[in-house]
Amino acid sequence: MDAERTAVATTCLSAAQDGSLAFPEILGRLIAAGFEGYAVDYRRGSQTFYLPDGDSVALDMADLAGAVAAGFDAAEVERLVRWAQANPPGYSYAAFSQQAKAAGCAGYLVSFTGRRVVYFGRTAETHVEHFPH
Repeated sequence: MDAERTAVATTCLSAAQDGSLAFPEILGRLIAAGFEGYAVDYRRGSQTFYLPDGDSVALDMADLAGAVAAGFDAAEVERLVRWAQANPPGYSYAAFSQQAKAAGCAGYLVSFTGRRVVYFGRTAETHVEHFPH
C-alpha cells in the first residue's frame, strides 16, 4: 500500500473515531483514493481497507470497552444504523461501536461497489444495509 493511500485510510479512521467527518464524507474520500471497501473487526480492534487489486492496509482502532455479545440482535443493529444515519446530538462512532458489540455485532464489511454494509455476529448471522440512493 502506498503512503498516500495509507494516509487517507488513517485520516478516515481517525475522523470516524473523533467525529470530525460524517460517514458520507469518509466514504467519498476512500472512494476517491481508489478503495473498494473496508472491514471492521471489533474482536481484533482493527479496520482493514481494500484496493481492487487485492492490496490492503490494516489499522488498529481505538480501544472499545466490552466484549462482543454471543447473540446477534439484528433489530438492535438496524436501530443503531438508523441512529448513526440521523447523526443526532450525542451520537459518536465510539458509542455506536460499543452498543453494536453489546448487540452481538462482531464486525462489518463495507462494499463501495456493492453499495452495502454487511454486519455480522459471532455465529455469522447478518444484517445487510444498502446505501441510500
